[in-house]
Amino acid sequence: MAGKSTTAKSSAQQQGAAVKGYLFLYNAIQVIGWSYILFQLMNYYLLQGPEFRAQLDLWDYTRCAVIVFQNAAFVEILNASFGLVKSNPVITTFQVLSRMMVVIGVVMATPTGKVSPGLPIALFAWAVTEIIRYGYYALNILNVMPYIVVFLRYTTFIALYPIGVTGELLCFWWAQSYAKTNSVWSWELPNNWNATFSYFAFLWLVMLLYIPLFPQMYLHMFAQRKKILGGNGDKSQQAKKVN
Repeated sequence: MAGKSTTAKSSAQQQGAAVKGYLFLYNAIQVIGWSYILFQLMNYYLLQGPEFRAQLDLWDYTRCAVIVFQNAAFVEILNASFGLVKSNPVITTFQVLSRMMVVIGVVMATPTGKVSPGLPIALFAWAVTEIIRYGYYALNILNVMPYIVVFLRYTTFIALYPIGVTGELLCFWWAQSYAKTNSVWSWELPNNWNATFSYFAFLWLVMLLYIPLFPQMYLHMFAQRKKILGGNGDKSQQAKKVN
C-alpha cells in the first residue's frame, strides 16, 4: 500500500510539473510574440518614414504575428475550462472571443477594418497588456514575483482597457460601413437553408453588447485590483492566489 501511495504521489508530481512546464512555455512564447508586435508598431510609426507607410499598411505589416499570437489565446479557454489555471472560464471566453472577433470577423473580413484608425490603438493596448499579463503568469509559475510586475498587472488596465475597447469599437465602426453596402458574410433569401443572416446587423449587435459588458468587466478588474493591492502584507504572495 505504501508503495502504491508513493507511486501515485510521484505520478501526480510529474503531472503537475508537466502542466507547469506547458503553462510557462505558453506564457513565455506569448510574451515574446506580443513584444515583437509592439516592436512592429514602434518601428512602423516611429522608426520608418512616410514612404514606408505609404507602401505598406499597418495590417499587412503586422498581420502574421497578430493572427498567430492573438488566435493562440483560444487555448486559454481550454486551460480555464479544464482547471489548469484558476481563471474564470466565462470571463476568459468573453475576453478571448471578443479579441478574435476583432481580428477574424472585422479586420480580416473587411477592407475598411484593415485601415481603421482603431487598429493601431487596439494593437498598442493589446500588446502592452499582454506583455505584462503573460509575463506575470510566467514569473508566477517560477515563484518569482517582483512587486512592480504585480503593480503593473493590476494597474495598467485602468488606462489600457478603455483604450483597447475604443480601438476595437472603431474597427467595428469602420467594418460596418463596408458590411452595410456589401454582402460580406451575409446570407440572403432564397437559399438552400431557407435562412437569412445580416453581418451588418451582427456587427451592430456585438457593438451594442459592449455597453452592458464593458462596465462589468472593468469593475471586475477593479475588484481584483483591490483584492491584490488594497490589503496589507506581502502583496507578491497575495498575487499568486489570483490568475
